[in-house]
Amino acid sequence: MDPHLSPESRAQFPSHNEPRVWLITAGDSPIGISVARQVLAHGDYVLLGLAHSVLERDERRRNGFDAFLAEVEEHRDEGWKQRMKAVPLDIRMMGECQAVVAEAVAAFGRVDILLCCTSQALIGTVEELSASQQTLNLVRDQFEVNYFGPLNIIKAALPHMRREHTGHIMILSGITAHIGTPGLGMYCAAGWALEGFCDSLAYEIAPFNIKLTIFQCSIEIGILTNLVTSVPPIFPAYSPANNHAPLFRGILNHLVPRLPDAPSEGVTTNPNTTSGSRSSEQDNPRVSSIENGPFSSSEIVSMHPPLSSAHLEVLVSETVYAITSIGGHENPPSRHIVGQEGVASVKEKLKTVSEELEDFVQASFAVDVAADSDPTPPAMGSFSGPF
Repeated sequence: MDPHLSPESRAQFPSHNEPRVWLITAGDSPIGISVARQVLAHGDYVLLGLAHSVLERDERRRNGFDAFLAEVEEHRDEGWKQRMKAVPLDIRMMGECQAVVAEAVAAFGRVDILLCCTSQALIGTVEELSASQQTLNLVRDQFEVNYFGPLNIIKAALPHMRREHTGHIMILSGITAHIGTPGLGMYCAAGWALEGFCDSLAYEIAPFNIKLTIFQCSIEIGILTNLVTSVPPIFPAYSPANNHAPLFRGILNHLVPRLPDAPSEGVTTNPNTTSGSRSSEQDNPRVSSIENGPFSSSEIVSMHPPLSSAHLEVLVSETVYAITSIGGHENPPSRHIVGQEGVASVKEKLKTVSEELEDFVQASFAVDVAADSDPTPPAMGSFSGPF
């Protein structure tokens, strides 16, 4: 038996009368590969979108997908190769999204389930992201990939699903689409925008028997399984010694060098560190590790976090189980929070909002001046007030 598909890790798919056709936008991502593996083992069909790659930067991801293709070849007798197709997809381009949907329909007859799991993470404070035209372009690209990209593939798939009067759109999001994170402002903003769009869309497509589910995963899923780009930091203003906000750059600088596949040369010394902050580094080794980590370079840094394939499989297993268990369900949830950590974070956010409402509830009440003096409501067009 394939070690990736042990009985403990196999998802319980919703019951259905015939194999379903999946379209996965990031078929070469750890999430996409793991879902495709489960889908093929279940007997379904899948079309995988492959992002255009940069030779050196994306080598880790390409190697992971090549290993998956070898695995598909090993299961040739079980029909994996016949039931899978991989095509290039730049989700930012509407034309390519339309072509991918058409390719899936031509190859397998229809699209039953669309899984939008394409994502990138942009690291930097608002000031740092506004420092140059290059960083501003990165902000725009963050929205092109994480917001407009899903909109493109959804709009491309909707006419087909509407004609078939069935379909399930699944959006891989995160708790960062509900909870702001310092140093991830644009990443959070794109997630919030996408969820607002999807919440509205769900009502519009319900009459066509098209379902929509948002998966809110832990922050590790969105960050550690995708491309991460960091802009040059502004030191010492945003140094941990001077700014106590828990910036996400510091978290990654502390984590990435300790990952199992981290290269020895992965830690970059930041040339912008001032002599004043150096003295604080000597007093506080933690500050030194944060400021001199791989994401504190004076240049823009892009990388796939160096997790091994085995660690990635463990990391995404809970999310993949949720996706395969809900995908194609006749009555799926509109939103599913994956994992106890995510549930706890959202509960804490709701608790904070509730407490703030109670603190300022009087300021939220509308004052009906006319009702205080005259029980008869004013006529249309008239104004009753203190002026």
